[in-house]
Amino acid sequence: MSQAAPGSHPGAPPSLPLAIALAVAPVAGVLQSKALAPIALAALLACVLLHRRRHGAWPWPRGALAAAALALFAWGAVTALWALQPWRALGTALQLGGFVALGAAAARAVAADTVPARQRLMLAATGGLVAGLVLAGLDAATGNAIRAAVRGLREIPPQLAFGLKPAASAMALWLPLIAVAPGLARWLRGLLLIAGAAVLVALPGESAKLAVLVAALAGGIAWMAPRLAPRLLGAALAVAILAMPAVLGPVLARGLPAGGLPPSAAHRLLIWDFVAGRIAERPLLGWGMEASRVVPGNTAHPAAAQLQRFGLTGPDAAGWLPTAQMLPLHPHNGALQLWLELGLPGAALGALLALLLGQAAARTARPAAATAVLAAGSVTAMLSFGAWQEWWVGAELMAAAAVAGLPPRSTG
Repeated sequence: MSQAAPGSHPGAPPSLPLAIALAVAPVAGVLQSKALAPIALAALLACVLLHRRRHGAWPWPRGALAAAALALFAWGAVTALWALQPWRALGTALQLGGFVALGAAAARAVAADTVPARQRLMLAATGGLVAGLVLAGLDAATGNAIRAAVRGLREIPPQLAFGLKPAASAMALWLPLIAVAPGLARWLRGLLLIAGAAVLVALPGESAKLAVLVAALAGGIAWMAPRLAPRLLGAALAVAILAMPAVLGPVLARGLPAGGLPPSAAHRLLIWDFVAGRIAERPLLGWGMEASRVVPGNTAHPAAAQLQRFGLTGPDAAGWLPTAQMLPLHPHNGALQLWLELGLPGAALGALLALLLGQAAARTARPAAATAVLAAGSVTAMLSFGAWQEWWVGAELMAAAAVAGLPPRSTG
């Protein structure tokens, strides 16, 4: 066991709160995904405080990666000057900026912890994921009876099934941590990864399914090219963020045959088409942070010409189109949301952040696992939830802190 540094105060390891959080977060997320935000906040704060107690100094965020992340939210605060809802924009920028600063500090605290403590962190994350996956599988198999009982519902509404999507995405994000759990035989880690992936593929939510598959592919490539693959992934994400409106906009303007797609996918095409048009109106500065909620025309329904352009005129679309809005809450695409709300500076900072994340993954003790986490999070960010949803930001920050604490291969 490593000894404490001279002049430091022994006590609980700084990574312990994150270990506890990742042990309970999957189950908590299945029961109520919004619980992930307070769990993350408490865990990250406790990591920082324990580091301060042990080492006598604060793990202040530092480095280009932390600077880029904080600059993104600083720019978001600036956009409150012209945002459609100035106080909401400023509040979100400051709140999430503080959350990210705390996450960056916690990542430094976890990275500075002892190797045995970081090993226990990975084991705790593995145990939590197994529990969460089992609970999610049982809930899905029983027609969501477990979550209905927790909510005190006597009858199970059909829409309750969709509540598993956030939990599935969060667990897809954390799933690669199983691959580095120490003390487990390689065959057992592989079995847990395959079983976990199978459960996630069986759960509702197409983005979580895709995230699992892309993470497996990216992790496999990074296992063969541990320094190059993460950097290429970060660069590819940076290019995707910068080029998204220029590439996606013209394609959608010509129309795509969406009649045979699931309603959620077809609706996303309509949303992206609308968002591309709004981005073109204010490409430099954007509409201001949180503008996705109130951008002009967001509550309108698709026009007949747009439906015809996407081939959504058949009877299959009649069930969901009457209630479909052009932009309900967010674009379901992180790159488009950056462009829509924060304009070119926001997209540039987001691209820089993606590039630096890839470089950071290459420098970790386990690049393959770090790359898989980055790939899973990127798929979800590009296809599903809003970029500023607190529970998702909390899940990402816990993943980032865990990746910072990946133990070296020789010890695991």
